[in-house]
Amino acid sequence: MSTDQPGGHLPPTSVPVFQARGVGKQFGDPRKKTGMRALAPLDLKVGKGELVTLLGPSGCGKSTLLRMMAGLAVPSEGDLQWWGGGFDAVGQSGRRLVFVFQNPTLMPWARVLPNVRLPLDLAGASRGEADAAAERALDQVGLKGFEQHYPREISGGMQMRVSIARALVTQPDLLLMDEPFGALDEITRNKLDGELLEWSRVRGLTIVFVTHSIYEAVFLSKRVLVMSARPGRILREVVIDEPYPRDDAFRGSQRFAAYCRELFGLLAEASSATRP
Repeated sequence: MSTDQPGGHLPPTSVPVFQARGVGKQFGDPRKKTGMRALAPLDLKVGKGELVTLLGPSGCGKSTLLRMMAGLAVPSEGDLQWWGGGFDAVGQSGRRLVFVFQNPTLMPWARVLPNVRLPLDLAGASRGEADAAAERALDQVGLKGFEQHYPREISGGMQMRVSIARALVTQPDLLLMDEPFGALDEITRNKLDGELLEWSRVRGLTIVFVTHSIYEAVFLSKRVLVMSARPGRILREVVIDEPYPRDDAFRGSQRFAAYCRELFGLLAEASSATRP
């Protein structure tokens, strides 16, 4: 179901986990040929417990927007808020944020357990406490028994599970994911999509997920935000009005196919929609 209020489908009294108001991004000097506007000013709200997907053509600014949400990039204009305040409050209890990159970015010289334990080591946790938390996170992502393997000894899908375990070990409240399953085969990707929904349910996570896959967006999301070609903006919001948990039966349903058809049409529109 499309809505004409892109990025803002929240009850008026809710305090968003994340909010962007008039946020845009310019790279370089706009007066020179090297200048490029990556994002036109846009508004966005993400509520607690939502799984929101950013979908759009390559180069539309999805990853740029996600990096701004993570505090890894600064907007050229507009205002960002996390839990109603500035980024300085991120990291406090109930306001933990984690970014999962497209590639697992594991330390190849370290075994799986210290890879997962790394954020806790950096935070100064005791070794016993950190090991126990890392083991619990690995168990949650189905990798119990692989603690002493090196990354090169496990598959790409398992490496991504390790990366997600490393994110979960910090007990995050907001999980930002930049095409984490894009390099995996379809069977592994579908399996991890289903498991991501379960991890989200167990942890009560808020997730913003970047993908190029319409099928993945429909399966995962409460809302899909379709972004236009550069300069990126939120062209349309599609609410996936389907209950969780979702399974293969949903993937094979007429409702799933209808959502996909709608998004295919919107993505074609988004690919040609530009703004000076």
